Amino acid sequence: MFVKSSLAKSVRLAVVFGAAASLAQPAVAAEEGNDEGSEIEKITVTGSRIARPEFTQPAPIVSIGSDEIAKFGNVDLGSILAELPAVGATDTIIGNNNSNALAGISSADLRRLGANRTLVLVNGKRHVAGAPGSAQVDLTTIPASLIERVEVVTGGASAIYGSDAVSGVVNIILKDNFEGFELDVGYGNSMEGVDTEGHVISLLGGADLSDGRGNVTFFANYDRTKEVMSTQLRQLDGWGTVGNPDNTGEEDGIPDRLRVPRVYSEMINDTGVINPFGGDAGRWTFDQNGNPMLQTERDLSNSFAFGNFPNGCDTCFNPEEYENYIPGVERITVGSTFNYDLTDNVQFFSDFKYVSSEIKQQFQPSFRFGNITIDVEDNPFLDEGLRTTLLDAGQTSVSMAKFFDELGNRSADNQRDLFRFVGGFKGDFTLSQTDFNWEVFYVWGETRNERKTLNDLIPDNLVAAIDSVIDPETGEAACRSQVPSEQGEGYQDPASVNGDQCVAYNPFGFGQASEAARDFVSADVTRNDKITQQVMGATLATDSSELFELPGGPVDVVVGWEYREETSETTTDEFTKAGFLTNAATPDSYGEYDVTEYFIEVNLPIIQGMTGIEELTLDAAFRGADYSHAGNADAWKVGAFYSPFDGLSFRGTIGEAVRAPNVGEAFDPLSPGFARVSDPCDADNISDDPDRAANCAALGMPPGFEANDNVSVDLLSGGNPNLESETSKSKTAGIVWSPNFIENLSITVDYYDIEIEDAIIFVAAQDVADNCVDATGGPDANFCSQVDRDPNTFDITLVRSGYLNAAAYNTRGIELQASYSMDLGPGELDLNLVGNQLLELEQFEFQDRPDEVNDEKGEVGDPELQFRLSANYRWDDMTVNWVTRFIDNSVTYDVSPNGGSPEDVSPHYVPTIVTHDLGGTYNFNDTVQLRAGIRNLFDKLPPGYTVNPIYDLVGRRYYVGVNVRL
Repeated sequence: MFVKSSLAKSVRLAVVFGAAASLAQPAVAAEEGNDEGSEIEKITVTGSRIARPEFTQPAPIVSIGSDEIAKFGNVDLGSILAELPAVGATDTIIGNNNSNALAGISSADLRRLGANRTLVLVNGKRHVAGAPGSAQVDLTTIPASLIERVEVVTGGASAIYGSDAVSGVVNIILKDNFEGFELDVGYGNSMEGVDTEGHVISLLGGADLSDGRGNVTFFANYDRTKEVMSTQLRQLDGWGTVGNPDNTGEEDGIPDRLRVPRVYSEMINDTGVINPFGGDAGRWTFDQNGNPMLQTERDLSNSFAFGNFPNGCDTCFNPEEYENYIPGVERITVGSTFNYDLTDNVQFFSDFKYVSSEIKQQFQPSFRFGNITIDVEDNPFLDEGLRTTLLDAGQTSVSMAKFFDELGNRSADNQRDLFRFVGGFKGDFTLSQTDFNWEVFYVWGETRNERKTLNDLIPDNLVAAIDSVIDPETGEAACRSQVPSEQGEGYQDPASVNGDQCVAYNPFGFGQASEAARDFVSADVTRNDKITQQVMGATLATDSSELFELPGGPVDVVVGWEYREETSETTTDEFTKAGFLTNAATPDSYGEYDVTEYFIEVNLPIIQGMTGIEELTLDAAFRGADYSHAGNADAWKVGAFYSPFDGLSFRGTIGEAVRAPNVGEAFDPLSPGFARVSDPCDADNISDDPDRAANCAALGMPPGFEANDNVSVDLLSGGNPNLESETSKSKTAGIVWSPNFIENLSITVDYYDIEIEDAIIFVAAQDVADNCVDATGGPDANFCSQVDRDPNTFDITLVRSGYLNAAAYNTRGIELQASYSMDLGPGELDLNLVGNQLLELEQFEFQDRPDEVNDEKGEVGDPELQFRLSANYRWDDMTVNWVTRFIDNSVTYDVSPNGGSPEDVSPHYVPTIVTHDLGGTYNFNDTVQLRAGIRNLFDKLPPGYTVNPIYDLVGRRYYVGVNVRL
């Protein structure tokens, strides 16, 4: 094997490996030698390519080890990381449960600045994205059972690792150089009937080669997670808000709105509603067999389309019936690593993996909200009694609303396949008396997704099929388009696909239409994504010991070069591109870019071992990049570590990071879509900004305007090839305390401050509508020109949007880590604490409007205080652990200036949530280990009016597992 100096070993470890550490547990700074003169061997963690112990790093780091990961009883790494205070739950597999493009994907959102601003590395190298058009890594493709540890770092990471590390880096270190065989089997499920069944089987085998010159490792992993619908969650009951009848106006001390369960819509359901918006004959619905009945009336109102039904409503629409909480996932992972010492100074290394995932996820079925027209006189399927009632009221034509469950749910049926290969050489050499360490590597990654949205509606065909008559020749129901004698002058067939095959559709009741009719009006949407990543690079590390040394030692230097290509392509089926379906007529998309980067990092040990200066070290890094689509971008970092005496240290960093626009942001074609917009001129919203009332009036809005804004509006949006890289400035400052008078106690407290400018943001349809009427001095002409309103109803009908370098983000906070271990009775107790105090989290949709700030601190999903406390007790072959997670109370209204207030709604907050986990392991012998645990031991649930993924909505559940090593 390699024969190396202390420096060579330390740099080798810096580039590839890291300090083995569990959650918030101090890394070992040096190996204790048996002799006073024994060499001190440095080790490293993420945050630098120069080898240094964790607690002598200038930047704060949170590390979580494989033993700690096992306590979560979860195969999804993204959800595991989201339980750390530093990582948001926004883009976990649950957070993405309403997205087709992200169905089954789980990502890390460090500091709640967005998953696209968190750089994810595997063994220090980039990983291909899982979501089209983005750099967002799917953490579900990295099996938790193969992870040695995960390290999270904030501060100056972009200068070390490149673009996307605006908020920091998550580096995942995998098990390597394995010898033997390991089988791990796990199973978990709810103890409260929610049916969250999941299981995992993992195989790991490895062997040394050529008397230890090399090693080969193979692994295979199978995991399955059962689909969970929102209706299975016990606390959910159609919660929503309604207007408070006791409210007398603003600032009266009385809540404007009340949270109540069973908020449904009587205007639409899966059996059909006649006159959904009212009519002279009244609002009618149907039973399963198509028999008509008067629709139930609401109590209090939520909005135009929704109201409260205290006693329930079997014929109303409850959104929860169609909402996915956890998608169904079945995944297979196989892979191998191989390394071999070609000489005493050169090693070849490689690894590959293949991941195949099937994801099932439910969405609302296709629907028509009042835009179905029934010809009362001619329709052959309409109940005769209802026909008479409608005609007597003078209604010869009526509108109808319906969810088309009978076609099948508009579910996602996705197949995701990922392949990744890493290969390269590393080694060392000596020139004169100077040691050098080097590495060259190549990475290829490819993700292929087939995303199907099943059972979509062909609206034009539905119009033709519902416009049915009795064919006088057959006496049977037929489409008017197929009966010339019933068409009248100037008739045109409304069908857009295979109109000559039209089959009359019975929309009354559930499943009353024939199979042929259902086939005629429906089709599947298919999108195929191909994402590729190619990276090659080289690093060279050395020190100045031969030339000079500072009082603290030689200067360490690492230089490097990288070249990277990213492509993303999405093709859509011909029906969708033609606009035949309810999905937007999405065109195919393709984008690519390449970037060449070089970097340098230095470590300057200024002073060491002096009275009052036990250690003073400075480090610095610089990275220059040239993007083919965004031009040049530079990132830099300067850090300092100062220890006045043994046991107390101060550390800090300052730096500038960059994020270049991803493929989707830069190259997405202009495409139609849909968006939900709460009309800012609606009577319920017009007081949310002091400029709105006057601006809405200037646009001609009538007083007391009530918008029909519970339905989607058309959206036209696309990428922007003129985007530039966004930049951020980050500062950290902290203290590390390991008092000599308290053995095995370590405490770190770090302050972080991140400011992002020229942030790339998709200007949401809601923001476009709001900014139109929130401008001071009159409506904003630029934004108002992007909003179309119906000239008669004044409702918003179309919003145009896209990506801009327009936004800014600011976040500040204090992070605490503490660990303590002690002998207790016959065993040993370890305590680990990680906490975060959020001081600021602000988003400026438009950085040139500092008065229009969106303050997120203390709102649901962004609590001011979080912590996680873990206690482990080891006694011989048994370990028992207890974990407490604390999430501070959070408000549900907008805390921004000129935003909301506690008077907006009652209750206006989610109370403090504290959950407890109990688990343990038992080693029967050196071969077999059993683990078991209960998550959320006391079944603590948030109230039913929040489904934010930061909370555990399932409640008490158990997991068991066995690990066999041979």
